[in-house]
Amino acid sequence: MAAALRLRWRLAIVTGGGSGIGRAVCQRFAEEGASVAVVDVEGVGARETLGGLARGPEEQLHTAFTTDISNSHSVSRLFTSIQECYSRPACVAVNCAGVTRDQLFLKMSEEAFDEVIQVNLKGTFLVSQAMAEALIRSGAKKGSIINIGSIVGKMGNVGQTNYSASKAGVVGLTKSIARELGRVGVRCNAVLPGFIESPMTDKIPRKLLEKYKELVPLGRFGDPVDVANVCVFLASDESRYITGTSVEVTGGLFL
Repeated sequence: MAAALRLRWRLAIVTGGGSGIGRAVCQRFAEEGASVAVVDVEGVGARETLGGLARGPEEQLHTAFTTDISNSHSVSRLFTSIQECYSRPACVAVNCAGVTRDQLFLKMSEEAFDEVIQVNLKGTFLVSQAMAEALIRSGAKKGSIINIGSIVGKMGNVGQTNYSASKAGVVGLTKSIARELGRVGVRCNAVLPGFIESPMTDKIPRKLLEKYKELVPLGRFGDPVDVANVCVFLASDESRYITGTSVEVTGGLFL
């Protein structure tokens, strides 16, 4: 007998779905039976992800949306479009969208700091708030918000004061959302990846990557699907009594 699809009947929004961890999350959610709204600021990437998603149950419907999540009007249009397309609100949101603008602290510009905070932290806030509002208006009794943070939000990292601050903020945001929305059945958790093979790590010099790899007890960098599998768990009823927590997916880095 085939295993039951853990996310069947669920509608999930995945930001940053056009590449990397976001694309892997979209793929795993679709494999588990969810309908997926692939959201990315790059329309080409979102459509490429859309074209590769599994379609199993006849009720599955996948869509792609081009959205700047750092802009409240853009996020509002996104949720209006999703409501028009599906006639129901999403019950799962995975906030994967993120940017890096690395530079040493003393050389970092205000613009580089602001851009990272706007996308990584404010964007996560805007999408989470919009989804929660839609769920509450609909009278739904449960939902799951999953925020992708980073282990550097706990540990810090040279050249990433902006990124580290944004991801530390995501953890605080997650805990506060969990406290406020638990009473209406909405859970909120964070996933903290370490070094995951993705377009972000492609920007790091290869010699530096090899030095980082030596610090990982499991001896390798993660694959985006390693993070996506945790997101499936947090979106499913298997984690129904888990909220406000952060799950580290690091291969043991910084133990």
